[in-house]
Amino acid sequence: MIKTLLRAAGLFAIAAWTMPLAAHQAAAPATAAPAQTVDADPALWVVKDADTTIYLFGTIHLLKPGFSWFDEAVKTAFDRSDELVQEIVLPDPQAVQKALVATAINPSGPGLEERLPPETRKAYLAALADVGVPAASFDRFDPWFAATNLTVLKLVKAGYDPNSGAEQALTAAARQAGKRVTGLETLEQQFGYFDSLSEKSQIAFLTDTIKQLPDAEKEVGKMVAQWSAGDPDALAETMNEGLDATPEVAKILLLDRNVRWAGWIADRMAKPGTVFVAIGAGHLAGKDSVQAQLAAHHLKAERVHY
Repeated sequence: MIKTLLRAAGLFAIAAWTMPLAAHQAAAPATAAPAQTVDADPALWVVKDADTTIYLFGTIHLLKPGFSWFDEAVKTAFDRSDELVQEIVLPDPQAVQKALVATAINPSGPGLEERLPPETRKAYLAALADVGVPAASFDRFDPWFAATNLTVLKLVKAGYDPNSGAEQALTAAARQAGKRVTGLETLEQQFGYFDSLSEKSQIAFLTDTIKQLPDAEKEVGKMVAQWSAGDPDALAETMNEGLDATPEVAKILLLDRNVRWAGWIADRMAKPGTVFVAIGAGHLAGKDSVQAQLAAHHLKAERVHY
């Protein structure tokens, strides 16, 4: 399920902002060695006709500091673009809290621990303790919220930083350059995808996430290396492992969104201009990727080699 979360990267990043800063600080090492610069060349695609160019760039929202990816062809494509389009426009904390109240909080009824199968409760409490979170922290939240936050906090503990993610750098650069910044979805929509999952699927989602947490750092490191090397085929193979464990989650968070975003690209091709679209790298990898969905609109994304 951690792989599914990384494929749904926009949702993944938002989870980091929903925990108090103190929890992040508690999970982080007291001192950190200066980060070495890692050259990264992530994959980039382009869809174009006579008067419209749309670049497709796959992002990773949680990176360790020191990755050098915003250069070469990626920076050139960004500089040529008039508009930055991301999964969402990065929200402020008040907007996040408002959306959480509407979609993630369960103010009455049994607490989250009581809603879990007996065989999952012990592992759930152990996972909370491992990231330094009190046992009752998620008691009034839905299972999806606990799953996303446990994943993020586990990776933050391992040195990953939401503030080093691609969206933050792209948004800052776009605003500095006076480019328009828009989102394919709203924050409420993204939280709503999780909220629309059945109780059974949410608990399966959390259970599977807990099982994968011990290997989270290793698995994410592997995926980041594949992203850095610009190898979407390897990235897709890694991310597809175990994807059928929660088919409802995969459909709502991945396939359905890929289909909609391909439709958005097709519609946008009717207007002239140059657009830089930055979405989670998992949406641009595999047989159900956005590029694959473009075939239904008689469009083809070409890889930009650099």
